Amino acid sequence: MAMTTLRVVLDDIAAPASRNLRRYSEELIKQLIVSAPPNCEVAGIVSNNSTSSAKIEETFPGLAELTTLRLGHDALTRAWQHGVTSIPATRMSGKGLIHSPSLFAPLSRHDRVNDVGTQTVVTVHDVLAWTSPESMSTRQVAWNKAMAKRAFKYADAIVVTSHSVADELKNIMNFGERVRVIPGAATERVKQPFNAPARALALELPERYILATGTLAPHTRLDALIQAMAHPDAPDIPLLISGPPAWGERDIASTIAAAGLSSERVRYLGALDDNDLAVALNSATIFAHPDSSEGFSLPVLEAFSLGTPVVHSDAAAVVELSADAGIAVSHESADTYPERLAQALASVANDSELERQLGFRGLDRSHVFTWRAAADKVWQLHADL
Repeated sequence: MAMTTLRVVLDDIAAPASRNLRRYSEELIKQLIVSAPPNCEVAGIVSNNSTSSAKIEETFPGLAELTTLRLGHDALTRAWQHGVTSIPATRMSGKGLIHSPSLFAPLSRHDRVNDVGTQTVVTVHDVLAWTSPESMSTRQVAWNKAMAKRAFKYADAIVVTSHSVADELKNIMNFGERVRVIPGAATERVKQPFNAPARALALELPERYILATGTLAPHTRLDALIQAMAHPDAPDIPLLISGPPAWGERDIASTIAAAGLSSERVRYLGALDDNDLAVALNSATIFAHPDSSEGFSLPVLEAFSLGTPVVHSDAAAVVELSADAGIAVSHESADTYPERLAQALASVANDSELERQLGFRGLDRSHVFTWRAAADKVWQLHADL
C-alpha cells in the first residue's frame, strides 16, 4: 500500500515568529508525527534559512523527510504572497498533502475534485489584521490580508483555533464549510524544572505577586494592567511582567513611570525561557491576562495547567477557552478598564478560598485540551478532504 505523506511547513519554528505561534507549531507537529495513522508519515518543508537540518531533525524525531527550499524566509514570504509556489515533489507522493500551522503556505490553484491527492490547509490564529491593525506593522497587516485572500481562493480547508475566531472570520471572509475548529493545548515545555527553588531565588520572586506576560502591542492591554496597579482598589502585591522591553515606541519602563509607579510596585523580569516562565507562573498568586483581542490564549492555558488563578479580559476567545475557570473582566469602556482589573485582582488576592478554587478549576479546564486530540483532528481533516 502506498505511503501517504503529510508535509508540514516548519518556518514558524525555524524562522522568527511569536512565542505562542512557535509553541503551537512545534507541539502540533510533534504530535502529528507520533499519531500518524498506518501508512502515513510526516515530512517537513522549510525555507533556506540559518536553522540547520540537524536542529530540525533533533526537534522532530521521526520526521520522514525534510525539503529545504531555495529561497530564504523573507524571499519565500514574498514569493508565496504573490503566488510563486513551486514545491519539489516528495520521494513518495509528489506535492501531496500540505499543512501549515499559520497562513504561511504555498497556496496555488489546483483541481480539488479530480486531484484529491493535492491538498493545502492553513491555520488562522486571529483576525488582528482587521480588528486591531495598529497592533501590527503595516507590512504584517498587508501580508496577512493578502495571504487570507489567497487562502480564500485556493486553500482546501482553514483551521482556526477557536469558535470565536471562526465567527469573526466569517464576517470578514466566509470560507463556509472549509473551516474546522481545532484548538491547541498547553505546551509541554512549561512545567516545573527540577531546580525550581534555585531559579525562583535567581529571579528574586516575592512571596506573593501578580504575573503578566506579553508585549505592549495595543491589543494586549498590558498598559491598562499597569494602570490598574496604581488604582486604590488594587491588591497590595506587586506586578511582575515578562516579555520584550518595548513594542514600537512604547517601552515598559516609561509605561510604569507614566502610571506613577515604582519598580517595587511593577517590576520587569525580562524575557524568560520556558523553565523560568514555569517557575514564575507556578509561584504567582494570580496570572493576569488583559488582552482584548485574541484567537487562542496559550498563556492562560499554561497558567491553568500549573494551577495558577487567572484574571482575564472578557474577549470572546479567552472566555471560550476559560469557561468560568478564571475571572473575566469586561474590557469595554477603556477608561474604566484599569479600575475593573484592579478590583478583580483584589477579589482573588484578598480571598484565599477563591484563590484555591480558581487553582483547581484551572487545572480541570486545562485537561480538556490536549495536543494528541488536536493532531488526531488534523489527520481526520486531511482524511475527510
